[in-house]
Amino acid sequence: MEEGLRIDKYLWAVRLYKTRSLATEACRCGHVRCGGQPLKASHEVRVGEVYEISIEQLHRVVEVKGLLGTRVGAKLVPDYMADLTPPEEYERIELARRFAFEKRDRGSGRPTKRERRDIEGFKYK
Repeated sequence: MEEGLRIDKYLWAVRLYKTRSLATEACRCGHVRCGGQPLKASHEVRVGEVYEISIEQLHRVVEVKGLLGTRVGAKLVPDYMADLTPPEEYERIELARRFAFEKRDRGSGRPTKRERRDIEGFKYK
C-alpha cells in the first residue's frame, strides 16, 4: 500500500488508461470527477472514494478498494477497484458499436475527402 497516491497513477495502475500521460490528460480535460467536481492529476486517492470517469463515450463509475503504486495484471484489478458502472451504460456502448459502421455500395471505392467530411459530420454531430 502506498501513501499519497496520485489519481493519474492510480488510473494507470488499475488499467483504466493505457499510459499515465493519458490519465493525466484526462484529468486536465475534466474527464475524471469525484462528487461532480473535476479532479486534478495530483489529487490524492483514498480507499472508499467513488470516481466518475469518461473514457471516450463510456462513462464509468469506480470505487477504490485498495491503493497500489505499480501497474497490476488484469486479473488483480478487482482487488483494487470495484466497477459500479450501470449495465445500461455498457449496453448503450454495445448498441452504438453495432450500428456505427457505414455501408457503401460495392465498387464505389473509397470516399473522397468531401464525402468523408460529410460522413464524419453526420456521425459525430
